[in-house]
Amino acid sequence: MSSKEQEQNMSVWHDREIQFDVSPNDLKCRSGEFIIDTLSSVEDTKGNNGDKGKLTITNIRLIWHSHSSPRINLSIGLYAIVTITARNAKSKLRGSTESLYLLTKSGSSRYEFIFTNLIAGSSAMLNSVVAVHKAYDSSRLYREIRLRSSLLNKGQLRILPKERLHNRYNGVWNLSSDQGNLGIFHITDIRVIWHAELNENFNVSVPYYQTKSIKVRDSKFGLALVIETTPYSGNYLLGFQLAPEEKLREVHKEILTLHKSYFANPEFGVQFAIEEQQPDQPATRLESIVDDMEILQSREHTDSYATYLTDAGKHDHEPVYSEELGLAIEKLPQGYTLASLWDILS
Repeated sequence: MSSKEQEQNMSVWHDREIQFDVSPNDLKCRSGEFIIDTLSSVEDTKGNNGDKGKLTITNIRLIWHSHSSPRINLSIGLYAIVTITARNAKSKLRGSTESLYLLTKSGSSRYEFIFTNLIAGSSAMLNSVVAVHKAYDSSRLYREIRLRSSLLNKGQLRILPKERLHNRYNGVWNLSSDQGNLGIFHITDIRVIWHAELNENFNVSVPYYQTKSIKVRDSKFGLALVIETTPYSGNYLLGFQLAPEEKLREVHKEILTLHKSYFANPEFGVQFAIEEQQPDQPATRLESIVDDMEILQSREHTDSYATYLTDAGKHDHEPVYSEELGLAIEKLPQGYTLASLWDILS
């Protein structure tokens, strides 16, 4: 594997960021990413109304590109999705019809995406997106750092599906405090877990996916194993120590090997089962929990992103009298009703 290919494999933006008009290489599945569903006749009603394209749903993101000009495209990481709803929209290709609405968050900006399936009577797009996002949202331990979580049961590590435990080491010091805390190391093919000997709820789980570097460095306690995490997970520096030095270097080498092996074929933990929805069932809505974690802005894109921005950063609308409520309220954006807002909150 070339250094360029290795760098691409270790890139971690795909499920986190919203990117516009990316290169053809970035539209391809990265290592560990696979296609779950493809819909070949979907309109990007918000940004490219009247333009037919293809929507690809993978285990970590949504990809849309125009049939007429593939350079016009979107990459929406599943982590960035806040809400998924079905609402009526005006499509140049289908008129007024039910469409898929996505509200997303990237840094301090919120974006709204509207996709319309141009095949009449099909709910496959909504069903697929909801099912895959639910599977993604329920598998965060594979991809995110966790502190003081329920990682163990009576001292035994809760092994994730498809995870394999490689080694367990006693007598490992966590150097996060001035005195240090004595605990136990668990090393798997997906993550590194440490917990205190006297309190298993004092723990940390660090997936390789969010690990930037693993080094042996000097500290005020002597030589230590230092794990640095990516900006997506807070740029943490986590220090651990165990004796003798030979054992410390042995553990360091073991984690480096597993880290490299992981990125050759990452396991993102997304297991899914898309169930068919009956025509008379109401549209499904799923709201995900978004952590207080910064999602980096797209590294390079055109001004097309402005089309998808919501009103979150604009001035308040002029107040108008609402007969329904009997008081003055802020004027609602076009296409919204009081009933739809209550539906979002419920």
